[in-house]
Amino acid sequence: MEIRNGKLARRAVVAVIAVIIVAILFFASTVTVQSGTVGVVSVLGAVRERTLDAGFHFKAPFIMNVTKVNTQTQKIESDSSAASKDLQNVSVLAAINYHIDPQGAARLFKNVGMSYETRIISPAIQESIKSVIARFSAEELITQRQTVSAGIKDEIAQKIGTYDIVTDEFNIMNFDFSDEFNRAVEAKQTAQQDALKAEQELAKITIEAQQQVEQAKAQAEATKARADAEAYATKAQADAEAYAIEAIQQQLAQSGEAYLEYQRTQKWDGKLPTVGGATAFIDASKFTGD
Repeated sequence: MEIRNGKLARRAVVAVIAVIIVAILFFASTVTVQSGTVGVVSVLGAVRERTLDAGFHFKAPFIMNVTKVNTQTQKIESDSSAASKDLQNVSVLAAINYHIDPQGAARLFKNVGMSYETRIISPAIQESIKSVIARFSAEELITQRQTVSAGIKDEIAQKIGTYDIVTDEFNIMNFDFSDEFNRAVEAKQTAQQDALKAEQELAKITIEAQQQVEQAKAQAEATKARADAEAYATKAQADAEAYAIEAIQQQLAQSGEAYLEYQRTQKWDGKLPTVGGATAFIDASKFTGD
């Protein structure tokens, strides 16, 4: 019985070892590549150009190794310092979104390895920022921010594109200038605001002065119109009086007796003569002949 039990124990141990060996061979002969990655294949250390797509794959155990390279969009931030065209110190906080070209993942792994962010991308960002910032003055960096950002993105894309790294987006999150420059900008803005205020006040004064001139012109024209009207009225009255005198003279010239009557009426004071305190009535018919 003891011998039999010993054989059974040995068989069990052998079976367990066999299962373990099979399991090791199975896992060493298969690989699963997750979505968003590609498998870079190397055989005895030599990188193959062909990569494995997402899914389950068999491979030669022990001699073939598969390195998974992320091809999804990734983000890296960079804090850089540079000098502008007018020699102002500028601190730039920027972010870049990039992804690895699946077709070039094997070349990237072969030429650079997996430390491509620190070896390729970060230095490219630093150099591109310094190069582009130097083309603009500090004020232009503020007013032409989109142009600056596009220029930096183009330079980065050229530098890292040769390593099969694709630049998706580049964004400048912040420009930070020296305290002296910030004070100068604030002073300039204050001066511009003061100049604008003075210009507005000058425009207001000019408009008011023009209004006063127009009012004076209107008053002068009104005064002239009144004077012309008064002169016209005076002339019309004088013409009427002259016409009346001429008409009277013509009538008197036609009748001498009428002229004498006219003279008497001009000299009469409007009072009737009195006799003994009583008013005397004169018979006008004696003078007119009726």
